[in-house]
Amino acid sequence: MTRQIFTAEHDAFRETVRTFIAKEVTPHHERWEAEGVVDREVWRAAGRQGLLGLAMPEEFGGGGSEDYRYSAVISEELARAGTSGFAVPLHNDMIGPYLRTLATEEQKRRWLPGFCSGELITAIAMTEPGAGSDLQGIRTTATDAGDHWVLNGSKTFISNGILADLVIVVARTTPEGGAKGLSLIVVERGMEGFERGRNLDKIGQKAQDTAELFFNDVRVPKDNLLGELHGGFGHLMTNLAQERLTIAVSAIAAAEHVLELTTAYVKEREAFGRPLARLQHIRFEIAEMATECAVTRAFLDRCITDHTAGGLDAVQASMAKWWATELQKRTADRCLQLHGGYGYMTEYPVSKAFTDGRIQTIYGGTTEIMKEIIGRSVLAD
Repeated sequence: MTRQIFTAEHDAFRETVRTFIAKEVTPHHERWEAEGVVDREVWRAAGRQGLLGLAMPEEFGGGGSEDYRYSAVISEELARAGTSGFAVPLHNDMIGPYLRTLATEEQKRRWLPGFCSGELITAIAMTEPGAGSDLQGIRTTATDAGDHWVLNGSKTFISNGILADLVIVVARTTPEGGAKGLSLIVVERGMEGFERGRNLDKIGQKAQDTAELFFNDVRVPKDNLLGELHGGFGHLMTNLAQERLTIAVSAIAAAEHVLELTTAYVKEREAFGRPLARLQHIRFEIAEMATECAVTRAFLDRCITDHTAGGLDAVQASMAKWWATELQKRTADRCLQLHGGYGYMTEYPVSKAFTDGRIQTIYGGTTEIMKEIIGRSVLAD
């Protein structure tokens, strides 16, 4: 079906993004995967092209538009190109909203120009070795020491962890347990006591630097508190819907792309003297996946429309994230099977789609957490 959520301006922007990826990302991605990190120059190139800070005010070098559809275009094109290392959606759509809505004017002047130019690469540090998806179990502390905070603790699985110049750290600012007493503290590159651990070796998304971060008596200026003191949990809940939608948008685009690759493969690959596409079982497999993708696409486009209008809630976002990422995982697995032994070879894109996509049902809130959110809402009195 023809998609109806984009205008001619969005279509022109898509061509710009597609050209940028073909020129600045795809030719280098294999090397980045071997090195475990992308070049900082690609971030600066994206800034020059106007792909960073789409929703940031123009006075700071941003695009000045809160139309989420432009962000969706970037997520879709990166997913279709199989370029999982360049984490623009993380920077723009998951971290950007915190800086845009919570930063003071002074903080905006300090951080937003670099955010939009690609000079400042960002990360958000929530997950801890013992906490996982349980934000209420966070143990990293920020102790009030007068004119500064003293930050202690560790984080793990932090995307952009090696490259990040600006890290939003979720820390406990009161001894009180649970969701209360969490705050967002911004740690900047070069602060004494801020150390990066290993660039973690993952089964997929090899070019995306994912690191352990350590904070040992880091003195952070009071001016680096982001948002309200002890209001961190509420800030996180406010922005998680967009984060989950962004993951879902990339998931359906990746599923559609691997299905396109597999459809072309079964038309060309012969077995028993005829193309695989002539076998009824193959046709049934393709038919099922095509239908699942089409139905999911319709729901995701509605979610994009609702979010652009400010109407997407946590339950819709959880449904989108759960369903689309599980579909991506299932589609990649089925498509690899249809490739047979060749699907297991790294030279075939389907193998990369299989390993890159596996994390999608885990980060941003696991499938099980998504179901819990949905179930609690449906069964609420």
